[in-house]
Amino acid sequence: MGLPVPQRLSPSSVSAFKDCPLAFRFSYIDRLPEPPSAPASKGTLVHRALERLMCRPPAERTVATALDELAVARLEMADDPDLTGLELTDEEWEKFHAEAEVLVRRYFELEDPTTVQPIGLELKLSAEVGRITLRGVIDRLELDADGELVVTDYKTGSVPSEMYENTRLAGVHIYAFLCERMLGRLPAKVQLYFLSKPEAIIARPSAQSAAGVERKTGAVWNAIARACERDDFRPHPGPLCDYCTFRPYCPAHGGDPAQAVELRGPGTMIETELPLAPAAAGH
Repeated sequence: MGLPVPQRLSPSSVSAFKDCPLAFRFSYIDRLPEPPSAPASKGTLVHRALERLMCRPPAERTVATALDELAVARLEMADDPDLTGLELTDEEWEKFHAEAEVLVRRYFELEDPTTVQPIGLELKLSAEVGRITLRGVIDRLELDADGELVVTDYKTGSVPSEMYENTRLAGVHIYAFLCERMLGRLPAKVQLYFLSKPEAIIARPSAQSAAGVERKTGAVWNAIARACERDDFRPHPGPLCDYCTFRPYCPAHGGDPAQAVELRGPGTMIETELPLAPAAAGH
């Protein structure tokens, strides 16, 4: 019996399927919960601080203001499971917040925020591509000095190697494609700001790259549909395995995918390979 085929894709889900079909299944089809991670939660906090900074008048976009906004973001997220679910010691919490501050400070090494003219923050875009809906969230959409669109995406993880850079840029071109579909024109450029280094990776979309997004997205969806029909999502072992929630359930690492359902918590039924023995009389 096959699995339900997802009707929506995003840059992150497309990337997830390419990285590891089995992990994609766990996350996007089975929708198994994943515990919060310190790097992801830190990224959420920093994104919120920079979003708040861009809501300020240009003259107020200083380092001091950005750090104030980081403190406000911490208060906003005080009860968020992404933070409350982290099991950190006092020393680890201190390091967590210190690293978030460093990321915010390094943003100012990439650009002068007083020159930015944002027209959309955390902007949700979607478009129909064949039989699916392609959607994404843009950290920042702005107008440059020539009135052209620019998409900016903040990254709080490490800068990708040359081997993985094209994978990251694939997501960038999806954002550009969505802008063209919803706003009627391609951005002049899409920039990835890696705050940890800091370093910027800039792509300049074209009609050819936009057409490539439509073609490649259709190919990915067809591959997902075939995998769902056959219930055949194979693992793709690699460096990302070290950070994968689902590694204990991966056959490439000696695990059993059927056991992953236990991530849903107490009361979850796990099918056994052998029938359970009947209960003894009187019990």
